[in-house]
Amino acid sequence: MTNHSIVIPVDDIAAATAFYTTAFGVEPHTDTPYYVGFNLDGQEIGLNPNGEADRMTGPVVYWETDDVAAKVAEVEAAGGRVVRPVSEVGGGTSLALLADPAGNQVGFISQG
Repeated sequence: MTNHSIVIPVDDIAAATAFYTTAFGVEPHTDTPYYVGFNLDGQEIGLNPNGEADRMTGPVVYWETDDVAAKVAEVEAAGGRVVRPVSEVGGGTSLALLADPAGNQVGFISQG
């Protein structure tokens, strides 16, 4: 089981899917209009065509946690800034996106 995922914002999901399928040498395990996911030896790498709307500034590592809201509160107390608040994205999965004091982004995800 992976304890983190790398999500890459893309403009054209079809073009990005073709590129990363060739680059990684594997077919995606999930191929939807809103997310394409690859598993590379246990490492989840996803493509997000809504990255700009989600305020992603580049690839983001989403760390798995049991309680996204509690983790967001801890990270905010340590100087983090919420970029995307805790959101339910389907299938019992919740995520949030934060920025560190320098503006670097990190995400947190909980899968139900």
